[in-house]
Amino acid sequence: MNTLRKTLLTGLAALSLGGAMIGAQAQTQAPDGHPKAQLSKEERQAKRAEFAAKREQMRAQRVARLHDELKITPAQENAWNAFVASMKPAHRADGQHGDRAAWAGLSAPQRAEKMLERQKARTAAMEQRLAALNTFYSVLSADQKKVFDEKTARMQSRMGHHGGHGGWQHGGQPRGDAARG
Repeated sequence: MNTLRKTLLTGLAALSLGGAMIGAQAQTQAPDGHPKAQLSKEERQAKRAEFAAKREQMRAQRVARLHDELKITPAQENAWNAFVASMKPAHRADGQHGDRAAWAGLSAPQRAEKMLERQKARTAAMEQRLAALNTFYSVLSADQKKVFDEKTARMQSRMGHHGGHGGWQHGGQPRGDAARG
């Protein structure tokens, strides 16, 4: 019985010592350990701008590649340009998440109303994209439609059911069977 008690006490002492060390390490690393904590606001904005520029450059390359793969004719160019412009990601004026302080001051029904307004704006944007897509699709030849359908089918399979960023304008990578087919 004494051996069991000593083993349990030794184990508990080791666990408490380990827990204390982890807590102490977390306290010393939290303020300085996070990369964003070391950057000034201007540096973070510069990094965001640099990332946005790279993302836009990659998007332009993918758009050019699709243009070439579809072999867009001069007669189709206007519909193509309208389609590409409609697919460009919208940039919100209120930042990524909006004004958090303003949202914190709203009641639950007011926040729900704001979210519904945002969803309606997204739906309106999708309707505009659909109109541009229909106009563009109607000027494609049968071969071009086949290529376009193949590309968009891959895009949708990469995006899954969650609306992720896997499409041809976002540079998503195929997953699973889509990578092989």
